[in-house]
Amino acid sequence: MAHIDIVEFEIAGERYALDIALAREIVEMVPITPVPRSPAHIAGIINLRGEITTVMRLSSILNIPDTTVEERQQKIIILVPEAAGGTNVGVIVDDVLSVMQVAEEDIEQMNDTISNDAHVKGIIKITEKAQEKEDDEEEKKNLIIWVDMARILGEMTGALA
Repeated sequence: MAHIDIVEFEIAGERYALDIALAREIVEMVPITPVPRSPAHIAGIINLRGEITTVMRLSSILNIPDTTVEERQQKIIILVPEAAGGTNVGVIVDDVLSVMQVAEEDIEQMNDTISNDAHVKGIIKITEKAQEKEDDEEEKKNLIIWVDMARILGEMTGALA
């Protein structure tokens, strides 16, 4: 049984994931310098240990309405430069929840039409034990949307991944 490593994060109260191989590090929110005349999905740039990094609003790219999450609580997932054609890129998320392994059998693959338009690789089904009362345990199924970050970056940089 094969496993896939993912980073699970939250945007607007919903759970999303991306391939861990694309994530270099996770940093706390820092002041972002806006870039004049940049597209709406570009939040701006930051100086991360001497490297200029472009920061994108993943919620804007995925057409997720903004919520009122305090900016200081947000995180930036810095992606590996190879994923974005050699450029340093980060994406803003509301919170990073976990790094986990998911069995391939727990992933519902999306058909090409939906995955291309929505930038979704699949839906991950996670079963968690929820403790209602002291001894009563109930299984709770959660769905995590597996974002096709390689495709998004390919479209943003003009190179198809």
